[in-house]
Amino acid sequence: MTLDQGLIILILACAMGLFLWGRLRHDIVALCALMACVLAGLVEPAAAFAGFGHPAVITVACVLVLSRGLQNSGAVDVIARYALPSGAGLMVSMGALVTLGAILSGFMNNVGAMALLMPVAVRLASRFDMPPGQVLMPLAFGTILGGMTTLIGTPPNLIVSGFRADLTGEGFAMFDFSAVGVAVAVVGVVFVLLASRWLVPANRASGEDEFSTGAYMTEARVGAKSRAAGKTLRQVEELFGDADAQVLAIVRKDVRITAPHRRRKVLANDILVLEADVEDLPEVLSVLGVKLEERGSSNPAPVPARKEGVARKEDEASVKAMASKDKDKDKDKSEDEAAPARARDDGSDEIVLREYVILPEAAMAGRSASELRLRTRFGINLLAVSRDGKRSRARLRTMKIAAGDLLLLEGPPEALSELASDMGLAPLAERDLRVPDPRKAIIASVIMAGAVGGAAFGLLPAAISFAMGVAASMITATVPPRTAYQAIDWPVVVLLAALIPVAGAMDSTGVAGLIAQFLIGSVAMGHAVLALAAILIVTMFLSDMMNNAATAAVMCPVAIGVAAALGVNPDAFLMAVAIGASCAFLTPIGHQNNTLILGPGGFRFGDYWRLGLPLEALVVTVSLPMLLWVWPL
Repeated sequence: MTLDQGLIILILACAMGLFLWGRLRHDIVALCALMACVLAGLVEPAAAFAGFGHPAVITVACVLVLSRGLQNSGAVDVIARYALPSGAGLMVSMGALVTLGAILSGFMNNVGAMALLMPVAVRLASRFDMPPGQVLMPLAFGTILGGMTTLIGTPPNLIVSGFRADLTGEGFAMFDFSAVGVAVAVVGVVFVLLASRWLVPANRASGEDEFSTGAYMTEARVGAKSRAAGKTLRQVEELFGDADAQVLAIVRKDVRITAPHRRRKVLANDILVLEADVEDLPEVLSVLGVKLEERGSSNPAPVPARKEGVARKEDEASVKAMASKDKDKDKDKSEDEAAPARARDDGSDEIVLREYVILPEAAMAGRSASELRLRTRFGINLLAVSRDGKRSRARLRTMKIAAGDLLLLEGPPEALSELASDMGLAPLAERDLRVPDPRKAIIASVIMAGAVGGAAFGLLPAAISFAMGVAASMITATVPPRTAYQAIDWPVVVLLAALIPVAGAMDSTGVAGLIAQFLIGSVAMGHAVLALAAILIVTMFLSDMMNNAATAAVMCPVAIGVAAALGVNPDAFLMAVAIGASCAFLTPIGHQNNTLILGPGGFRFGDYWRLGLPLEALVVTVSLPMLLWVWPL
């Protein structure tokens, strides 16, 4: 063994120890390993950061941005609404949910797919009065299995493709992973659905009901093409399905109809006063095809200007600091006309949804959104109000806000922070809130389909195709430029970029070959099939213990070395690394989707292996013959 080989083995051993220790973030460990290689002379300083320009790293970052576009626009909510049955039994509902998660994971980041479907899983568990973990774990495992079916489904696939490109000059195509990946995913999903009832612990999440804000009241305008138009209220509420929502009133031509009869028809241009939990609000708006009235009223509202002015004067009469009614009317009109321009002039492309509670003695208490001119002064829309079960007969914009009210506000982050500081608002716990936008959902879906198609049909390299998709997303504002960088999981990007040169050092020093010779001589004893099984099992074990992307980067050079020593097709061994790195089911740290369900599912560290161990054994059993058939040695 040479000095260089000893140094790279020592660095890798320390890095893997730190990965397993878990006290330092994975990207920090990877960066330290890279710096150690540079200081030891194993990586040239000029090439140390070449990994940041690697096509696999660029593609991972771009897929994360495009996934954010699908998430923010509500495209996945629309897909879920049509794909998931509303009145089916437990097994059918769970089967549809886990299958949808697996399919989505093939075409978007599987962590994003899991995050989007988690609220659906929790509602499903509540509907059947079962612990949420018994739905969350099958969904998590299903999304992990689905990620291995395409090039972009999970970062390990992209890393493996990058190593193949370095070896042969051409990486794997979009659906080269599908033949083996789909077979493993189908068998794995069926097993998870059948076995989860007995193998997933029936724990109740400790904080399951810890954070509940109650129902919000909001207003939504019915468009001519809305599904609600022409239906009775009974039919409208049947569309809600499992969502916790109801119609409190209808506003028709400025007349409020409180507690309308269930047989009353909803007409185009009506305003529905809805009561819904904030988590169910996106689904309700999406299923009805309606838009929040306050979100859309920054454009000229279909209400006569004179009546609106009169309403404002009546509201402002209760405020001592206001001047005469005539003067206020002119002032309101000029400010309303200037509102769209002001919203454009603030230089902010990012619009967010946040929840706030009104503190006692707050300056906002006792005043309405109209009086405060939230839109014209701050560029903020008041979308909904929650008041501890109490209902107001006033319109949302004229409702007197009281201490203790919960407000759902939309606007630029800086404006929301300024309002909170000036008016005595306290932010609630951070939650992923979104309101679907049908137009942007279509645009985001078309962009993603175009990027996938460009890469799948070989029209463009994957990195270029997805980078063009990101540019289109920012231009069309499905992902505002400011939030595009926030959508990227930078620790994963740094991890990949740092480990690619380290993996190159393994190859250049001959360490990958040494490890390969050990596996061939001591484990596989010269048999190619046993060597393939060893690569798959070792990769799977390492992926359970440390980050799956890091595992792929470390094991790819070893797999190539084993194939070269045996004189067989390296594609089968690289595919074994891709499958093994993607199948981390034994611990909550092997994959981010496992980590996501740890708290909501009420799981402990040792709860995963009960379902995960037989699932990993099944993956090995199915994938080995498929690898030998699709990628013959």
